[in-house]
Amino acid sequence: MPWWSRMEDGDASLIDGARGPVRTNIHELAARNARAAALFSGGNAKDAMGLFEGAFHDCMAMLGRDHLATLTVAGNLGAARVSAGRRRVGIGLIAANVADRSRVLGDEDPRTLTALDALAVAYRLAGDVDDAVELSARVAAQRTRLLGPAHPDTLTSRMGVVRAKAAAGDVESATMELRAAIRDAEQALPPGHPHLAALLECAEAIGMTRREG
Repeated sequence: MPWWSRMEDGDASLIDGARGPVRTNIHELAARNARAAALFSGGNAKDAMGLFEGAFHDCMAMLGRDHLATLTVAGNLGAARVSAGRRRVGIGLIAANVADRSRVLGDEDPRTLTALDALAVAYRLAGDVDDAVELSARVAAQRTRLLGPAHPDTLTSRMGVVRAKAAAGDVESATMELRAAIRDAEQALPPGHPHLAALLECAEAIGMTRREG
C-alpha cells in the first residue's frame, strides 16, 4: 500500500517561506508524520494510524484543509486505515484526498496522480476489482503520457494494472500488460533496479514464467 513518508516534492518551500509559529508547527507535524510513516513501513499500520490521525487533525486546525502538509498527512492516514483493515473508511478518506488534491493542485499534478494510484490499490485490496482495473489503467495512461512508459512512477501504475486485472481473473490480459512493462523497464533501467525487480516479482506472483516474458 503506497504512502508518503515525507513532504512531497515542492512542499519544502512551504517551510522555507514560513515564519514563527507556523514554521514551527509545520516542522513538528512533518516530524510526527515521519514517525508514523516509519511505523507504517515497519508493518505497524495500527499504531501508525493513530499518529497519522493526530497529525491530520492538528494540520486541519493549524494549517487548513488545503495546505500541502494537510494533503500529505490525509493521504497517509487513508492508506494506513486501509492497511489496518478499515478499508471502507480508508477508501473514503483517500477519495476525498484525491478530490482535494485535484482542486488545489490540478488533475495531472504528480501528487494528485500519487493519490489516485493509492486509491486504485485500495480498491483492489477491498475487492472492488472492476474499479481498481479502471482507475489503475487511467493513472497508467496519464503517467505514460506525462512521464514516459518506463518512468518509475509509470511502472508502478502499470504494475497496478497487472495486479488489478489478475485479481479480476483476467490473467491473460495481465500477463500481456506485464510483458510489455518488463520489456520497457529492461530497455530503460539497469539490471537490479528496484522497479524492474518488482515487476519480475509480480510476474512470479501471477504465475508468469520468465520464458513467457
